[in-house]
Amino acid sequence: MNQTLLLEMKQITKRFPGILANDRINFTLHPGEIHMLLGENGSGKSTLMNILSGIYKPDGGEIFIKGRKTIFKSPRDSIKARIGMVHQHFKLIDTFSAAENIVLGTHKNFKLNKNDIEKKVYDLAKENGLEVSPRAKLWQLSVGEKQRVEILKLLYRGAEILVLDEPTAVLTPGESRDLFSNLKKMAREDRGIIVITHKLHEVIEAADRVTVLRSGKSMATLEQKDFSQEYFARLMVGRKDIFSFSENITLEPPGEKILELNNVQALNENGRLSLKDISFNIRKGEIFGVAGIAGNGQRELAETITGLRKCTSGNIHLKGENITNMSPSEINAKDVGHVPEDRVGTGLVPGLDIINNIMLKGYKNSFSRGIFLNYKKAFSKTGEILNEFDIKLGDPSGPVSLLSGGNLQRLLLAREMSSNPALLVAVYPIRGLDVGAIESVHRLLLEQRSNGTAILLISEDLEEILKLSDRIGVLYEGTINGILEKQNADLEKIALLMTRVKNTGEINS
Repeated sequence: MNQTLLLEMKQITKRFPGILANDRINFTLHPGEIHMLLGENGSGKSTLMNILSGIYKPDGGEIFIKGRKTIFKSPRDSIKARIGMVHQHFKLIDTFSAAENIVLGTHKNFKLNKNDIEKKVYDLAKENGLEVSPRAKLWQLSVGEKQRVEILKLLYRGAEILVLDEPTAVLTPGESRDLFSNLKKMAREDRGIIVITHKLHEVIEAADRVTVLRSGKSMATLEQKDFSQEYFARLMVGRKDIFSFSENITLEPPGEKILELNNVQALNENGRLSLKDISFNIRKGEIFGVAGIAGNGQRELAETITGLRKCTSGNIHLKGENITNMSPSEINAKDVGHVPEDRVGTGLVPGLDIINNIMLKGYKNSFSRGIFLNYKKAFSKTGEILNEFDIKLGDPSGPVSLLSGGNLQRLLLAREMSSNPALLVAVYPIRGLDVGAIESVHRLLLEQRSNGTAILLISEDLEEILKLSDRIGVLYEGTINGILEKQNADLEKIALLMTRVKNTGEINS
């Protein structure tokens, strides 16, 4: 590894109202290395990198690029210093092509040679193993392809320091492996790569060095030879029992049918059939896990059940009542909780404060006082929820856009679980969460199950599916390719069903 420093951040301090987000943090980056920032949600990782990318101004400390002290007054200054950041939520324009997104803001000419630009983008993508069609519109691309566009934007601008914030949170395992393979190639070209993560296995597999943050402080910077999952976990959360999981929750046998789908079909945004004759049921006090490779109908299934997408054929019953194609508000009123895939766009309103986001779920009944809203009751309820779900923030009247990704997810889970719904539809509930928060969410799901809630759990994490589910349905190209009982399920059987092999055993519907 080249020992010349690309980047040195000294004693970086950043305060928000009620929160010391970064407390005198030191961080360095060498050319040719992948340096990971590891820590729980809310530990200060994204804040530190937002300072580096010019989005935030530090309250204290200094930044040196190749030994030269640098002050970033805006993101433009950071880009000029050849620093680029891929955020958790992509900064792309859906109606533009991949090539147009990549070159946006880099050309001053009024007229551009479209063919020339597409050729340059194609060559850059091929050279770096980031294949994507330059002419494809953003809305036509998968999440993984959109991420490649974001990385190509940085490379097109000549970035020497690349920052990726939780890059695998929306990727399949295969896409994650490809990403880190490509990042290693980029590092070998003397670029410095910074990856923000909370996933211990990613650090073990791909990092050259790691800096662990906890509550805004730097706990340690470790070389690869000193890596240990147990030590990382202890540094992150300050306790040793991070991998323990409560088995003391009493789980009664499932009861009567709560949700039943019969030959349900639905279309995707392009008018193509995305759900094909889906049939299954979920009983009271049961977790029905849905596994499958991303893009095989998971989102459409959740949206059809919760009223966000029309069912074109078949029917859906909730506690015996036909709810097919009822509106989302009507279904919500029937005691249904929904944790959507898109926590910011669909689940929460980033411009509203935490109290109003909590009120969104029950403003018509729980928080109403005649024709007025009962803010005193909402404030009290919000305090209870924040305490119960360990959501860290300074001011509940502040906008949720200031929360970390993990706290956003916890807030959404808290709102949907707090009323003990009859049915909970949870789509990727641990996406973007750290190991401690994952343990907490899993325990909460089991507690909901023990309280009699029927839970539809959609996840790409097969270990999570196996750990929590009573039955497991596997989606493949919009169909249920098989349903396995917990005692008969294992990773190999699920993986086979995810890749075309039809279940030859009994399918329980």
